[in-house]
Amino acid sequence: MSFVSELFATTNVDKLRELGQRKILRRALTAKDLVAIGLGTMIGGGIFTTIGTGVKGAGPAVIISYLLAGLTSFFAALCYAELGAMVPVAGSAYTYAYATLGKLFAWIIGFALIFEYGISAAPVAQQFSASIQDVFKGIGLSLPGWAQQSNLIVNGPWWNPGSWDVLHSQYDVVGALFVIGLSVLLSVGIRESATTNNVFVVLKISALIVFVAAGLFLFHGANLHNFNPIGWGSLKPFGGLADYSSSAQPYGIVAIGAYVFFSYIGFDTATTTAEECKNPKFDVPVGVMGALAIGTVIYCATAIVLVAAVPWNHVPIKNPLVYALAPLHLPILNWVITIGVLAGTTSVALSSLLGQSRIFYVMARDGMLPPAVAVVHPRFKTPLRTTLITGVAVAVLALIVPLNNLLNLVNIGTLIAFTVVCAGVLYLRKRKPDLPRSFRVPFVPLFPILGIVFSLFLAVFGLSRATWTWFVIALVAGLIFFFAYGFRKSDPANVVPVEEPEGLAETA
Repeated sequence: MSFVSELFATTNVDKLRELGQRKILRRALTAKDLVAIGLGTMIGGGIFTTIGTGVKGAGPAVIISYLLAGLTSFFAALCYAELGAMVPVAGSAYTYAYATLGKLFAWIIGFALIFEYGISAAPVAQQFSASIQDVFKGIGLSLPGWAQQSNLIVNGPWWNPGSWDVLHSQYDVVGALFVIGLSVLLSVGIRESATTNNVFVVLKISALIVFVAAGLFLFHGANLHNFNPIGWGSLKPFGGLADYSSSAQPYGIVAIGAYVFFSYIGFDTATTTAEECKNPKFDVPVGVMGALAIGTVIYCATAIVLVAAVPWNHVPIKNPLVYALAPLHLPILNWVITIGVLAGTTSVALSSLLGQSRIFYVMARDGMLPPAVAVVHPRFKTPLRTTLITGVAVAVLALIVPLNNLLNLVNIGTLIAFTVVCAGVLYLRKRKPDLPRSFRVPFVPLFPILGIVFSLFLAVFGLSRATWTWFVIALVAGLIFFFAYGFRKSDPANVVPVEEPEGLAETA
């Protein structure tokens, strides 16, 4: 096989379907669990951290920004649902790219998903740490000095392309221990992790419902009259929001659409657990579409109530929901929102770590990473080493590196993954039209093409040049590893489990 042919060699879809039937991982998840897992990653770290800056950057039209990001996610979700039901194997967009576009694209997407899952878990852990410390301060207590967050911004011309602060120094023991604890939970078992996640999802959705219900008493339609005070934005390529930590500088609907897109990241987490579903052909489509639909309704309702309760130019970046309900003079509401934030960050971090560990598991199984990291534990029936390695790496990031300014990398990685998934549906419809599909994207090729166009539009016109610069630098580093290891070790024609201990294939 020539070098070029090997670069674009694909796995056999029929073999993947056969592999998906093998009970290597414990099959314990239902469609309800997948909806909760998707919401676990979607709702929490995104809505609580982006809505304040979103309103500052777009005014009441932030509602349109959420709808724009949601529409982009909708087209991608349909494609995820078709591929996830057709190829019920763990790995999400990475697996789909390997089956449709080849080895090189599979590695690029697998690497991009690190931004979506691994990197996003670290700042969420830091947000949890900060919220816990706020709770202690609210009751007159404080953590010991060694356990408190401390930050020192270090600026330098090489590390600051486009005026984007990236190199920081910090010390966050609580955030690191938080990640380690969740990783241990994930290592014990998928059923236990899913149950815990379901509880936190109920708590944080309940908090947002309480906010919407209470905020209706403060609803002033006049606050919506100047609905689009900033406009659509400059619409210049690579002219989006440069500093994710935010400023009050206006950016417009499109740039804020790319910014709040972070809130939607996570509905596709359901596809990373396809091998752990009882009925993946049904569970995966329901999980993906259900999480996205519920999340979109909650986001839009929250945004409408917020900008109607408070004039948009008065909305603070920090704790905007608590600020909006302050006129009601009900401290209990502040506690409800705080509990929602804690539950939200917990479930987001849990789901992100789950998704990242499963992607690493599949990449190791395919030879892209050393196979030793993907061995399944004979008792817990989880990829124990992969889960713990992921947890330790993210804990180190949470301990010493604030990653808030890197969250736009999460967005760009996910938008590129969405583009490839939509292209994969088009490819398989053309090349393998007879493959059984329990769920089919309607209006093909229109919907997949719209998914590609919307994803690239947000990435190019909504994200900054600095975001693209850092993504390209990281991608080059990843490709060096790919050609040094994964390109030589992976074999698309021989995708098999890394290890199947005796008795592991039995139904749990």
